[in-house]
Amino acid sequence: MSTETKTRIGSLEAPYRREVWLDDVRFESGMRLLRVTIKEGRRFTQLDLDEVTAGLWGQAMLDWAHRSREGQSV
Repeated sequence: MSTETKTRIGSLEAPYRREVWLDDVRFESGMRLLRVTIKEGRRFTQLDLDEVTAGLWGQAMLDWAHRSREGQSV
């Protein structure tokens, strides 16, 4: 079994009493991923993203937030 080292890089409270945690996860093999964990009540959803996917997802979220502030539709 592979050993992993997690470092919490952020957390936030989301609507509807959800919590979101962001962790930098490094594996024994040298692989590094961004782990997004969403806690909804007693349920947890975990997503591991590579650098490219995290960047694309982050940019899409920023684009949406900017459009929403300006009152533009998607």
